Amino acid sequence: MSKVAIIEAKSSRNNYKQLFYDEFEFSQYALCSDPSVEKVLKKNVDIEFNSDEFDWVILVGAEASKYFTNIKSVTEYSGKIVDKKFIPVMNPSMLKFKPEAEPLWAESRNNIISIINGDIVETLIDETIARGISSKEEAIKFISEAINCSSPFISLDSETTDLYPRNGHVLGISMSYNGESGVYILADVIDEEVEELLQKLFNTKTIVFHNAKFDIGFFQYQFGFEFPVFEDTMLEHYILDETVGTHGLKQLALKYTKYGDYEKPMNDWIATYSSKNGILKADFNYGMIPFDVIKTYAAMDAVATYLLHVKFNELILKNPKFTNIYYNVLLPATRFLVDMQDAGIPFDLKRLVLAQDALQKEIYNAVEELNKTEEVIKFISENKEFNPNSTVQLRKLLFDYLKLKPTKRLTAKGERSTDAEALEELSLQHPIPKLIIAIRKLTKIKNTYIDKIIPQLDKDSRIRTGFNLHIASSGRLTSSGKINAQQFPRDNPLVKGCIVADEGYSIVSGDLVTAEVYVAAVLSKDKALQQVFIDKGNFHSAIAKRVFGLPGPVEDIAKYYPMERQFAKAITFGIMYGAGPHKIWSEINSSGGNISLEGAKEVIDEYFESFKGLKTWLDDTRASIQSNKFIYSFFGRKRRLNLSHKNKGMIDHEIRSGLNFVVQSPASDINLIGALEAHDILKERKMKSKIFALVHDSILAHVKNEETEEYIKIVTSCIQKDRGISIKGCPIGIEFDTHKDYSMGKLEEKYPELCSQL
Repeated sequence: MSKVAIIEAKSSRNNYKQLFYDEFEFSQYALCSDPSVEKVLKKNVDIEFNSDEFDWVILVGAEASKYFTNIKSVTEYSGKIVDKKFIPVMNPSMLKFKPEAEPLWAESRNNIISIINGDIVETLIDETIARGISSKEEAIKFISEAINCSSPFISLDSETTDLYPRNGHVLGISMSYNGESGVYILADVIDEEVEELLQKLFNTKTIVFHNAKFDIGFFQYQFGFEFPVFEDTMLEHYILDETVGTHGLKQLALKYTKYGDYEKPMNDWIATYSSKNGILKADFNYGMIPFDVIKTYAAMDAVATYLLHVKFNELILKNPKFTNIYYNVLLPATRFLVDMQDAGIPFDLKRLVLAQDALQKEIYNAVEELNKTEEVIKFISENKEFNPNSTVQLRKLLFDYLKLKPTKRLTAKGERSTDAEALEELSLQHPIPKLIIAIRKLTKIKNTYIDKIIPQLDKDSRIRTGFNLHIASSGRLTSSGKINAQQFPRDNPLVKGCIVADEGYSIVSGDLVTAEVYVAAVLSKDKALQQVFIDKGNFHSAIAKRVFGLPGPVEDIAKYYPMERQFAKAITFGIMYGAGPHKIWSEINSSGGNISLEGAKEVIDEYFESFKGLKTWLDDTRASIQSNKFIYSFFGRKRRLNLSHKNKGMIDHEIRSGLNFVVQSPASDINLIGALEAHDILKERKMKSKIFALVHDSILAHVKNEETEEYIKIVTSCIQKDRGISIKGCPIGIEFDTHKDYSMGKLEEKYPELCSQL
């Protein structure tokens, strides 16, 4: 019988005998014997324990797990073997506060019981499972075996010195053609003969990647490889479980294969090497790892990828909705994003430097204006300083000095929030929060964009950042890496004004017109709402005229009834996001309106009176979400909703997320599918114009001037193609703007002095 120990941070009331179904005997320990210690740190540890006396040591919670194994995430390793005998596990007492973690606890508990009973055995990885290839002859032999093997697919991975093809190079490639063993081939042995053989392999087999966009980008740039047919286990898992942060290869290998944490020996080497040589994490790259250290980990990546594809693809093919979104949207979009990222966002360095200076002056002036207010002068005289970026000082100023009534928004620790939404509400009581908002916005633009972009420009003055298909649970495209291209500031034209076309080219922006409301009109089958689109007037003006019974033509509403139009706009988007009266009241008033909460309720009632079909559809969708705890989008994405919360507010938030998903996801996919199909046509016609970014419901392109008319026709045709989610005779609208820079002339309007220096 195995000798088992359970170690907690401190003694708790957890009944482990009951929690583990009395399946095994164990000895129980605590890191710290002092019950008065709130958080157990290394200095508080007084445990007397010899792990050699035990076959298995169960480590409960983050403190115990980190103390014995140095792992950083208990959730990731919960119920898995680490360092041959340790088994980290989430603290079951957390289920009182996080009931959504119940499946993880149940899985971890079952794994632990199976490990201790000998039903789960960690596989020893040796040369028969993972080996390195450092000679041309061995590489040719293995690649030839892969070409002639019976498997219709092989898994492929790369190790690189950087995250971006133009900033690094490929160190080696990993492959497996049976899921039982894998190899890591040193890039140094890949000459023209080996390249030709590899391309033959890629032409013969389906190539399975984990994060294909990354690997294809490097392989295309460095070797010119092409991949006629490929799969992606990261996207497969994303379809099966869209939970953010769960799609990493290591996490999935830990969960779904028998090989455990095969990466840990290499990570331990990296930690020791970095510490010994004083290398910061940001400065480390895989080129520093010796071949004999990296080869096992790299080869195992290919083995794990192969095994994951076998498991995940079977599940994808069983569900027609999953099959559609995976093969008809996500995989084609991967090819498109590889090319789009490589095109790069064209920035003008001179404009960036001038913008940097202009922002610094604006920030200085805004801070000066704030410091001249009577309340801040008083605050500084009593507290010696005032830093608007200090949350503690800001709370003191707003609530102790200005005596503002706090909003209902709280931080995770239960303290009064001073985030953007809270400040917007507080600005209705006093002008100082508006000044704070202005300073924050200017500082964010400078620090997050201008300062960050300049040092990361490539030699052609473009920045090549990441666009992601697998991050947002809604299915929307996200951006990360060098910059977040999804969050270019909307209210300030400086960053957009620095995105400038080359000589003979223009920046062309194609924007879908109220896409999410269009989707809702189609899905709800509300004839009145569809008629608003068919009439082709200004949408929000048309809504205002209909809901409030305003006189005169639609085109005059914005001029004579701006407040009602603003109400209609706030209500429309609020309803699409499942917002209630309080949220819509807040949106209206923070946008310059003046309406009571009761008035907001009445306006919402009037809105639904006009669009009864929309109301019925929203109610039915809400009921479906509550009943099923999931919902599918039109194109086949699945959104799972966690309705196990005890907190009603959290449940309401989840339901609103589901409602939002139903309209937001198809709108996003219409934009994505249209863009990727347009991109394919541009390539097919060998046009010079290139799409370089998708920003929300916009398609941005660097268009050769003489191709502008043809480009717009192509994109319009692809966006408005009937995919079964269209109003008959009235395709979704798309509007184009063309200018030398992405601000579309707004930079000249707001910053004439800067533009005079160009």
